[in-house]
Amino acid sequence: MKKQSRILDAVHETATDLHRLGFIDKRSMENYDALCIPPVPDYSPDQIKSLRERYRISQAVMASVLNTSLSTIQKWEVGEKHPGRPSQKLLNILDRKGLEAMV
Repeated sequence: MKKQSRILDAVHETATDLHRLGFIDKRSMENYDALCIPPVPDYSPDQIKSLRERYRISQAVMASVLNTSLSTIQKWEVGEKHPGRPSQKLLNILDRKGLEAMV
């Protein structure tokens, strides 16, 4: 995953300060927040399997954690299906924050 730009971090920090001081309204601040959220990466079949193996969980447990079916996890890992955006986000949370953040 790409590291967020230092320039983008500085712009967001400045906007946050200006919002706190009343120079930027809530709606504009929400726009800055949305622009500064890094994109969720796509996970390949190998990355999904590797992520599952990192936490030493079965496909069935991963399915339960991600609120999907066992067959879906199996299809992701062999490349028959690809996770949708909400599932990609959950995979990213699992990847960044660990299993504890998911349960």
